[in-house]
This record gives sequence, structure tokens and C-alpha cells, in this order.
Amino acid sequence: MTRIGGAEMVDWNLAVATATRLVRPGPEVSRDEARAVVAELRKHAKSSEEHVRSFTRMGTDEIHDTPVLVVDRAGWVRANVAGFRALLKPLLEKMQDRRGSGPGGAVLGAVGGKVTGVELGMLLSFLASRVLGQYETFAPATRELPAGANGGGRLLLVAPNIVHVERELDVDPHDFRLWVCLHEETHRTQFSAVPWLRDHIEGEIQSFLGETEVDPMTVLERVREAAQSLAGGRPEGEEDDGGRSLVELVQTPAQREILARLTAVMSLLEGHADFVMDGVGPAVVPSVAEIREKFKERRARGASRLDQALRKLLGLDAKLRQYRDGERFVRAVVDEVGMDGFNRVWTSPNTLPTKAEIAKPADWVARVHRKGE
Repeated sequence: MTRIGGAEMVDWNLAVATATRLVRPGPEVSRDEARAVVAELRKHAKSSEEHVRSFTRMGTDEIHDTPVLVVDRAGWVRANVAGFRALLKPLLEKMQDRRGSGPGGAVLGAVGGKVTGVELGMLLSFLASRVLGQYETFAPATRELPAGANGGGRLLLVAPNIVHVERELDVDPHDFRLWVCLHEETHRTQFSAVPWLRDHIEGEIQSFLGETEVDPMTVLERVREAAQSLAGGRPEGEEDDGGRSLVELVQTPAQREILARLTAVMSLLEGHADFVMDGVGPAVVPSVAEIREKFKERRARGASRLDQALRKLLGLDAKLRQYRDGERFVRAVVDEVGMDGFNRVWTSPNTLPTKAEIAKPADWVARVHRKGE
């Protein structure tokens, strides 16, 4: 744990304990049904690998050595806390160094990591019931959740959430499970077939965190704001400002440039996964059209005011835009230069689209596919 002035800055174990205690129970299934769901998700994850590689023409000579883990909501929490802990270490160490230099650090030390751990746990409990699957790029090895044999990355499929959504949408469960696996398998293929991608993204994130100059107390206040929203309350007399993103706290001019690059690459990755999921779907998922339509309606409907506020606070509304904008970029480029032409995007960091090019795919085509090359 990172400590400030002898006090734990973030009690990660308490964050896990709080999240697993507060997370809502999943849908009711019998033990036999649960085993069947797990077995089917594993089978679909395996079959998705061939479908995705054939469609994308990426990494056809490679074999995945990253694990596929079917987890419950508590398992998702444990996996992500381990990843957050590793990624945030530089930022927490920087805050530790500033402990005695300002009132924010002093207050944070007084409040202690126990409170921070509880509040982070509340946020994780909210997220744990919403994620269907995830390729965890920066996965450290743990006893319960091993990292990939290649030193990083593992594919997580959150079984109770998948079952919940397939029931909510009233779609064929077998088709829906394969459809989800196609999306997540695309992410695994992206990182396994593009060796430099993981290090590039990690470098950008660490640069972003390294530029952080925000006062520690401000971060804590924003986390509390999220926790209070989750609890359904807000301090008396405080007006609702429409929700503020945690990311908005830590944007120096240099960070804004880094964030623009990260937004572009995440839009590319998410949009590519959606594009592949829909491209492969008609051949292997008979009810893909119905699933896609109902899933889009679900996204468009949104959720409760509380859910919308938390999405804004955590930056999840931006993630939804990434799916939409990225998919449009990929589709436009493939229509213009074909799949092989699109795959030049994976050549190096220099061929990744900029944030502006995500909105204007023709500009990326003009830059990367210059005449005479």
C-alpha cells in the first residue's frame, strides 16, 4: 500500500472488500445453469479467435498465450484493483512526495486510506455489474488471476452480467454470448498481433499521470462526489452541475495532448471491435441483426439519472462515443482502402489516427496512403 505520513493512502484490500460486499447480486441461476454458461463462454471465446483472425487478417500465424477467465462480479473487481494499483503507483508516489507541501496532502493523510478504500470500493461496485467483458491489458500476475504467459493481458468475461443483459434484451442467449465474445476476442487479437501496442498505451498513460499536478485533496473530493451520488445523496445546498468527469481534474496542457492521443487510440480499438463483431456476426450469429438493434436501443435509452451522473463522472459517456466514432472511422477506411489498407493502422504509433482523423477518416487515408507508396 502507498502511505502518506504513516497513514495508508489507499487501502486496496478494503476497496476490494467494500466492492464485493456492496455489488448487487447477479441474476438467479442454478448451479448447473452457471456451469453451462461458463462452459459455453469458454467455447465461444475459443471459436471467436479463428473467426476474428480470418476476418481481420491479423496475427494469423500467432497463437494466443493469454488466458481466458470467466469471472463473477467479485472476480472482476479483484482483477481491476490489481491493474489500477499497478497503473496508479507513479501518481500515488507523487502525491506521497507532496504530502507535506500543501494542505491537500495533509488532509488526505488525516482522512486516511481506509476512507479512500471504502469510496473506491463503492465506485467499483457500481462498475462491476455493468461490464460484459474486458481485455485487461495491464494485468499483473496474482494467485487467483494469472497474467498471460507473454507477460501481460488476460481476457475477462463477466458471466452474470452477460446473462443479465441477454435476459433484459430477450435475445437468444447462445447467439448473444458468442456476439460478446467476438468483441472481446477482437481486443485480444489487437494486442497479441500488434506487439508494440501495449507498451505504447502504457507509456502514454504513465506520461499522463506523470504530468499530474492536481492537489490530492481535490482528487479525494471528486471521489467522494461519486460515492455520494452512488449513495443517492449530495451535500445540502449543493447544486447539481450536470456531473464532472474525474479526468477533467488532471489536464495540464501537456495532458490534454496526451489525452487526445489516448482518446483516438481507444476510439480505434473500440470501434474496430464493434466493426469486427458486426462483420463476423452474420456468418456465425443467426440473430445478430436483432441483437445489434436491441443493444443499440439499450445504449440510446440510457439509464436512471443516477446512472447517467455516474457515467459522466467516470468518463463512461466518452467511452460510448468512442464506440460510435471509432466504428464509423473503421468502416469508412475499410470501404475506401479495404481491410489490408486499414491494417496499415497497426504499423507503428505514427500510423495511428489522430483524434481529428477519427472524425475525418479521409484525412487518415490521405496521410497514410500517400500516392506513390
